[in-house]
Amino acid sequence: MSMLNILVTGGAGFIGCHMCERLVERGHHVTAADNLVLGLRDNLSALAGSNSFVFQEMDVTDRPALGALFEQGRFDAVFHLAANSDIARSQADPGVDFVATLDTTYAVLDAMRRHGTKQIIFASTSAVYGEAQGVLREDHGPLLPISHYGAAKLASEAFISSYVANYGLQAWITRFPNVVGDRSTHGAIYDWARKLARTPDRLEVLGNGEQIKPYLHVDDLVDAILVAWDRGDAPVNLFNVGGDTRCSVRDMAGIMVEEWPEAARIDYTGGDRGWVGDVPSVDYDVARIRALGWTPRLNSAEAVRAAARWAIGQVRQASPA
Repeated sequence: MSMLNILVTGGAGFIGCHMCERLVERGHHVTAADNLVLGLRDNLSALAGSNSFVFQEMDVTDRPALGALFEQGRFDAVFHLAANSDIARSQADPGVDFVATLDTTYAVLDAMRRHGTKQIIFASTSAVYGEAQGVLREDHGPLLPISHYGAAKLASEAFISSYVANYGLQAWITRFPNVVGDRSTHGAIYDWARKLARTPDRLEVLGNGEQIKPYLHVDDLVDAILVAWDRGDAPVNLFNVGGDTRCSVRDMAGIMVEEWPEAARIDYTGGDRGWVGDVPSVDYDVARIRALGWTPRLNSAEAVRAAARWAIGQVRQASPA
């Protein structure tokens, strides 16, 4: 593939920073846009000084600023990763996902329409399926999300589909469950490491520990998104992305305390889920993305352990004994 001008929204976030590095490695010129509400400027330190990378601190819902960025960048493709990823926060304030997840998508799509950018690669989520039973395939229906996050992602998918039909765009949509790994900015493992730093002998875990889902390492996710982009040739390319294995919260917590230097007991708060909007069980069919030649290098438990080691290393470094 020749060199492209690419915009990565949410480029300083957990997934976005890894995507920026990989795209630069591929020889593309990358602009990362992030308002730094959840993202961290330090996440992009590996790209400092690169002639192929530009960082723009901005909110993509700022239409004039976004239009100026598109005018200057002349983008061939947008990796749209900007979103609110704090489901518990949006349960208390639904407007968070309306603005940060849905309106960012609409703003990006309309900027693409006005400036002639034809490709959008969108980070969606398993949350669009809600509490659907059985193994989830891309053609599952009806889709009834139970979180505002899932609802905003599903509405974003719908707008992407309509913009493809109306304005000749091409889209790649990847629905993935829990993603873990280095430079994470949220999630259970991130939270647990900080809890252990405060109470080294005790780990509080939300729910009863029976929640079970696939977990995917961020490096495997980036690989999958790029495989989808390289090899999917439909107007709208839709893929579930995840591993073939699952990991329970109980097993995750066990891995976490195994990696913690001090002995810690695990205390469960009870209930079948950690928060309102949490889906206790997710089982994924990933045959479609695997048919393109992608397979994760780490299974769910291995991904969790790698993420736990990184998170614990971060809190130990911040608070050395």
